[in-house]
Amino acid sequence: MQVEFFDTLNRQKMPLEPKDNTVRIYHCGMTVQARPHVGHMRGYIVMDAFRKFLKFEGFNVKLVQNITDIDDKVIEKSAAEGIDWRMLAERNTAELLAVSQALNIEPPTVMPRATQHIQEILNLISLLIQKGHAYESAGDVYFNVRSYSKYGKLSGKDIDDLESGARIEISDKKRDPLDFALWKSAKPGEPYWFSPWGKGRPGWHIECSAMSTHYLGSGFDIHAGGEDLVFPHHENEIAQYEAATDKEFARAWMHIEMLNLRGEKMSKSTGHVVLAKEVLKKYSPNVLRMFILRVHYRAQTEYSLEGMDEAKAAWERIETFVSTVDSALADQNIATEYPEFEAALADDFNTPKAMGLIFDLVKQGNEALSLKDIPKLQGISAKLNLALKILGFVPRSSDSGGEHMQTLLDLIIGFRRELREAKAYDWADKLRDMMQAANLIIEDTKDGTRIRFK
Repeated sequence: MQVEFFDTLNRQKMPLEPKDNTVRIYHCGMTVQARPHVGHMRGYIVMDAFRKFLKFEGFNVKLVQNITDIDDKVIEKSAAEGIDWRMLAERNTAELLAVSQALNIEPPTVMPRATQHIQEILNLISLLIQKGHAYESAGDVYFNVRSYSKYGKLSGKDIDDLESGARIEISDKKRDPLDFALWKSAKPGEPYWFSPWGKGRPGWHIECSAMSTHYLGSGFDIHAGGEDLVFPHHENEIAQYEAATDKEFARAWMHIEMLNLRGEKMSKSTGHVVLAKEVLKKYSPNVLRMFILRVHYRAQTEYSLEGMDEAKAAWERIETFVSTVDSALADQNIATEYPEFEAALADDFNTPKAMGLIFDLVKQGNEALSLKDIPKLQGISAKLNLALKILGFVPRSSDSGGEHMQTLLDLIIGFRRELREAKAYDWADKLRDMMQAANLIIEDTKDGTRIRFK
């Protein structure tokens, strides 16, 4: 099936046409000056589900997700907390990995850190200086924006209309206010690396240009990231690399819109955030994934407790059906294809439409269940299991602990049967009530006893 997605560079939906069967993706990861919030996880969840879909479609996927572990914000935050910048970066990276694992996000092929690629960064800066696209100034090195004639091709901004100070760093060392730092000289007490221009550290933009092409080469298939990175970060990444090498940087760009909180972008720089770890204390990982994927990745959405509760109720409908079907069917089954579902995701990764199909299956499945139409139920269950797997959901009955859970439930059913056979009905009823308090419903039917999630 032909996969299409909206390419920011061409401003239209474009077919995914990798040079071979491997889709090479660079996804801008976190700058780890702070703990991961739900806004971060929107990008990680969307990219994880997209990657799972591409793999289902038969592609190999090489995904590079970086960690920016050194920049001004990391240094400032570590100083404010009174800890070493490496300890700060390591702590927040560890939390990102833990949250990602809880959310069933598959680790990327490579997760490079900026501090691991200083030499590649220095090489790229040196090329830019040699070609006249960059200059050294009192230990700093700046990119000469006006030297690159295609600057603005991603964001659509006209270089002459850009105003100094509008998301542009101002410095007396620059020849032009539009120029941006490739290398920053170290101030006393700051971390540094040696370079031809003195002790310092890399600028933010050059880090991603160097890391992405080191692992994926020039002209890789998709560069992904948050919508807020289009300008200046991604615009600058293109300019640096293409000016230095005269080669195409990324063939296409996929941008994920913002998750807002009370009408404003969730941002760790302002502290206007909801931490992912705290959300997962109240809601299951499946609920957060449901909350994210029910909205198209190119649409802004608002984080709220009401929205999360709606996602929780929606997920419980699915999980109740799955657990009930697992009790009704002898074996779990999974389809090898589901054309309508695949078509929805192939069309600019339309997860809201895909979610609609999932709930249609649940509705049809409940009808089949009430009619005891087992063959139809098997077909519906197979499609549902496939859809949930592609989007990265893990129902409790099919997760890594599902087999142990089922064994426990079987023991409970057996124990209750023994109580009833011994005419200890009060105790059997107490056991039923205790299970109900734990959101497990014991149902006695003519076909025997079964347990389903409330």
